Amino acid sequence: MKEMIGDATLYLGNCEDILPEINCADAIVTDPPYGINYDSSHTKYKNGVSREIGDWDSKPFDPKPLLEMNLPSIIWGGNCFSSRLPDSTKWLCWVKTARNGANIRQSDMELAWTNCIGRSQVFRHLWIGAYKASESGERNVHPTQKPIEVMAWCINLLKKHLTILDPYMGSGTTGVASLNLGKKFIGIEYNQKYFDIACRRIKQVEHQGNLFLQKHQSECEQLNLI
Repeated sequence: MKEMIGDATLYLGNCEDILPEINCADAIVTDPPYGINYDSSHTKYKNGVSREIGDWDSKPFDPKPLLEMNLPSIIWGGNCFSSRLPDSTKWLCWVKTARNGANIRQSDMELAWTNCIGRSQVFRHLWIGAYKASESGERNVHPTQKPIEVMAWCINLLKKHLTILDPYMGSGTTGVASLNLGKKFIGIEYNQKYFDIACRRIKQVEHQGNLFLQKHQSECEQLNLI
C-alpha cells in the first residue's frame, strides 16, 4: 500500500521488500526497532506496549539493508548493534535529561551512528515522561517516539540532501520534521496502526501549510540571512 501526501510518499509494508524499489532518496534518518525485547538491560517494554510493534522487535536488529543503500545515514540506537555497523569515531548524542545524574529509570541520552558528519555532536533537549521541552501536553503515540526537534536537528545536518528516507517510520516524526524543513520524505512502516497515525500527522503538516518553514524563513529574512 502506498499513500501520497504532498511531498511525502508513505509505504505500508516490510521495508526489506520495499527498499529495493526506492531509488530517489538522498539520505536516511531513522530510529529502527533495535531489539528492545532482545536486550535484557532494556526492561521497560518487555511486557508492555512494544509488543504492539511486532515480533521483529524481539530480535537483534540487522542494519545490512540500510548500509547496502550507500546513502548518508543517521541511525539511532546504533550503539545497540554497533558490532554490525562500520567503525565510526563520529556519533550524534541526544541528551534528554535536564541535569546530570537525574533519578530516572530511563537513559540520560541516546546515540546515533552516522557516516555523514564531520565531528561528533550533542543536542540537548528535555524529553522525559511528562517533562518535555517541546510538544508539551501532547501524548506520545508510539512507545519509542522521538521529539520532532531532535529529528529536525538531524535533518538540518543534511543541508544538501533534499529527500529523506525513514525505513522504520513509526508514527511519522521524521516525516513531520522533513516536511517542516521543506524536504521531501519517503517513509515505510510495517504496522497498520502506526502507519495510519503517521498519515494523519503528515496530513496535518500539509494542512497547516508548513507554518514551521514559513516561520523559519521569516526569522532568517529579519536577520538578512536569505
